[in-house]
Amino acid sequence: MDWERIFLYDVDGQFALEVVLRTTIMFIVVMAVLRLSGKRGVRQLSVFELAIILSLGSAAGDPMFYDDVAIVPTVLVCATAIGLYRLITWLMTKDERFERLLEGQPVYIVEDSVLIIKDDAKDSLSKDEFFAELRDKGVEHLGQVRAAILETNGSMSVFFYPEDEVKYGLPILPRAYREHVDHIKQEGLYACIYCGTLQQLAPGSHHCSRCDHHEWVQAINSKRVS
Repeated sequence: MDWERIFLYDVDGQFALEVVLRTTIMFIVVMAVLRLSGKRGVRQLSVFELAIILSLGSAAGDPMFYDDVAIVPTVLVCATAIGLYRLITWLMTKDERFERLLEGQPVYIVEDSVLIIKDDAKDSLSKDEFFAELRDKGVEHLGQVRAAILETNGSMSVFFYPEDEVKYGLPILPRAYREHVDHIKQEGLYACIYCGTLQQLAPGSHHCSRCDHHEWVQAINSKRVS
């Protein structure tokens, strides 16, 4: 195996130094552009802002190691991108409809301790992710949650009931959630695993009055641990 070809190919010392210089310059350019765009972290970026960042990364990458890609045109690309970002940001402050078009709207995931359900597959496929976010905020069951909102930047805002107002709710800890049944053996208060609706059920098979699913897990009302 030709290790020299794999690692060096036709790179000589002069081009290696050029790559270092090109990378340093483009790194400084990208840092300057990001500094001009604001201080928000990646976690806080909207879809629109993430698209700008990815575009900048693509434009900045080529001149770092392609000797036939000049730096000045790439700097112009970055300057144009940040100019468009500033213009679009200004337009969004002037027109709420334009802002909603680009960034979307906050979406309620949980309201009054039950899941907001929609008739599309994406919501059901994302349920595990929503529950993981809630668990990360110390939620054990939906009865602790007054509202959970998926923000436009991908973060989740959670509003809790006071301790003395915690309700019975659907457990979201993995072990408890997965111990669901479709045939009730003992009478009690159960939560639909699909939407979180509570029903007092007798032994037998039952369909949820809200979403018509038929899998249940026993509801709990434990308090939050701060």
